[in-house]
Amino acid sequence: MRRGELWWSKPAVSCNVRLVVRLVRPVCPACLVCLVCAVCAVYTAFIPTAALSAPAISAQEESEDNTVFWSTTLKMIRVKFPGVAQLSTDSLQTWLDESGQAQTGQAPTEQEQVERPLLLDVREKEEYEVSHLKDAVLAVSEKEALKALEGVPPDRPVVLYCSVGYRSSEMASFLQKRGFEKVYNLEGSIFAWANEGKPVYRGEERVRVVHPFDQVWGKLLKKVLRSW
Repeated sequence: MRRGELWWSKPAVSCNVRLVVRLVRPVCPACLVCLVCAVCAVYTAFIPTAALSAPAISAQEESEDNTVFWSTTLKMIRVKFPGVAQLSTDSLQTWLDESGQAQTGQAPTEQEQVERPLLLDVREKEEYEVSHLKDAVLAVSEKEALKALEGVPPDRPVVLYCSVGYRSSEMASFLQKRGFEKVYNLEGSIFAWANEGKPVYRGEERVRVVHPFDQVWGKLLKKVLRSW
């Protein structure tokens, strides 16, 4: 392992595994195989999230262009939740517009009857209170999500979002297992939505800021949009 090389990089892990093998030579072969397998399993499980760890993200320059981070984040979410349908921000905007209730609050005409999705915001209360998508219902926990969906037909479309989409994908997966048939995660969630200039609200008032979650993940939100 070279000086300054991250311990979880592939060359470093390879070096560390060889070191472990030297240290445990007296151990029986079967135990040695188990130990090496355990190290490999931990490495495989940890690497995808290590690339998104606080040091990795914080090391990047403050920039409005976080294309690489976004690409890695969205890919990681898709891999983690392969069974969850990912809905683009543009698709949701069009869906809401066609339902006749996107921004005006007016009911659609008979010729424009499109079933409006139920929006669930699964962030914490303090995040929701800064801003949220119009008419979104706060559902922080699984219990709150089920309560919000009481009496809702299982085929009613439900779109969930959080900051970047991890928490909402996790909740979407839970609701799917509970029998809800049309569940979608808003890919990129409220950060991507706001970055694209789409509207966010505090109650009925349209605002221009979003809770950045923390100083690490907040880098995926344009600086001018961060509430702190």
